[in-house]
Amino acid sequence: MKRQWTTLLYFATALHFATLYAQNDSNLIHNPSFEKHSRCPDRIDALGVMSSVDAWWQPTAGSSDYFNSCGSHETGVPHNKMGVQTAHSGNAYCGIYCSKEDYREYLQTELKEPLLEGRRYRIGFWANRAAKSPNAIATLGALLTTDRISDSSWNILMHNESTILNDGQIQTVATYYVPQVVNPSNKVIVFVGQWYEVSGEFIAVGGEKYLTIGNFNSFNRSSVVDTKGQNTVLPGAYYYIDDVSVVCLDCTDDTHVANTIPTPSIDEIITLQNILFNTDESILLPQSYNELRMLLDMLNSHPTMKIELRGHTDDKGTIEHNRILSEARAKAVADYLIYHGITPSRLLWKGYGKSMPIDTNATPEGRRNNRRVEYRIVEL
Repeated sequence: MKRQWTTLLYFATALHFATLYAQNDSNLIHNPSFEKHSRCPDRIDALGVMSSVDAWWQPTAGSSDYFNSCGSHETGVPHNKMGVQTAHSGNAYCGIYCSKEDYREYLQTELKEPLLEGRRYRIGFWANRAAKSPNAIATLGALLTTDRISDSSWNILMHNESTILNDGQIQTVATYYVPQVVNPSNKVIVFVGQWYEVSGEFIAVGGEKYLTIGNFNSFNRSSVVDTKGQNTVLPGAYYYIDDVSVVCLDCTDDTHVANTIPTPSIDEIITLQNILFNTDESILLPQSYNELRMLLDMLNSHPTMKIELRGHTDDKGTIEHNRILSEARAKAVADYLIYHGITPSRLLWKGYGKSMPIDTNATPEGRRNNRRVEYRIVEL
């Protein structure tokens, strides 16, 4: 009998891990447990930008946080400024403020590929109320959109639709986003030290490509509970987030959309469409991750390929300042590739400043097109 139970346990365990690996293989989320990072987080900054974790960023001015076992006393795992908590898996997680009246923090990422029309998907993520969070809420949710959404405010992320009236005035109407998956309002996530899965299924409209996690409900509709916690850091509800997944439940191998960069010919120049930097800075933003991963995959698939990375700016600023800035941005891309295993001898980089525009500098759109990083195939 003991041998029979041992055999059953073996098969149950094998089935569990087979299912887990299958889910990992089909997960449309890059860096789902936040393990990959460009540098260790050193502090929680109320005015900061979460930029050290690969593939994830904050879409509003609300300063989302990154925690890792390699971090400081404020941002470590399990010990950090918000309490003591091990990760749901691995050595890292993120943290978001989910209610203080209308103040919000969110996490956002770009999927590996767009969702397919009419297909059924499952979204899941794990949440854990921080020990130093005096409030708890229920309505954590996950929103999928076709376009990257953002807001410069600290408030709830809203859908702002502007129209031009007959007299030329611009009228903006703001409405609440409705997440595809939201935790039920009667199930407040109150326990500290216990990971809780928020999950659900939905049918895709088609083309959804960006995932945003947070609380999209107003304060009075978030089922806020005052836990009367002691030794709190800030008022409101704060949650750790880990292990995010978006999985198609009825897709087959031939229904997925390929997301690759075609191999160009020697001397062909390719513009990297989504390499993003803050104004007058050369630090790569996490929103650049998908584009960088495709370039990295191409270089790994062609181990003898050499490329020249070319940085460009618009016409704002002096010739010398723009040359230095554009070279620093090209080098930032090279540094990313080197950090992820590409041999430095395969990469060249140069800044051309504002000397090679591809569009007019008379319009904001034209200047945006001129601020670019591109690459040229030097050798195959």
